[in-house]
Amino acid sequence: MPPSPVRGLVIRHAFLWSHEQAAGRTEGQKDRPAVIVLTVKAGEMGGVRVGVVPITHTAPNDPAGAIELPDDVKRSLGLDALRQWVVLDEINRFIWPGFDLRDIPRTSADSYGMLPLGLFDEILRGVLARHRLRKAVLTDRD
Repeated sequence: MPPSPVRGLVIRHAFLWSHEQAAGRTEGQKDRPAVIVLTVKAGEMGGVRVGVVPITHTAPNDPAGAIELPDDVKRSLGLDALRQWVVLDEINRFIWPGFDLRDIPRTSADSYGMLPLGLFDEILRGVLARHRLRKAVLTDRD
């Protein structure tokens, strides 16, 4: 059973990058941690539409386009100790739980856990800022 979709929850998702979609892919190449940043009721049929941003080991080309995860947060989520960033300008949107939600490897848990509120607020402000600057790319996954 999937967890309830709440903002700040870190899930595992087959994230589809915009460059993968532009190359004709319809499925994400890699399952990765992703942060739920948006939840909206999905109309009369019920359900919830979510927006998620990816977590990656790849350093950003534009430092304003990502936020590095602190070591204590990575530990609390059960992520590895390597440097990792939350990407602020790539968003996947889908009706929860969608087809691309995955269990966490080695534990079969349904999520990594919640981000600290202050960090989540910083990420959300960054996503909104990138959107206002028209630097955010939204990929529909339904």
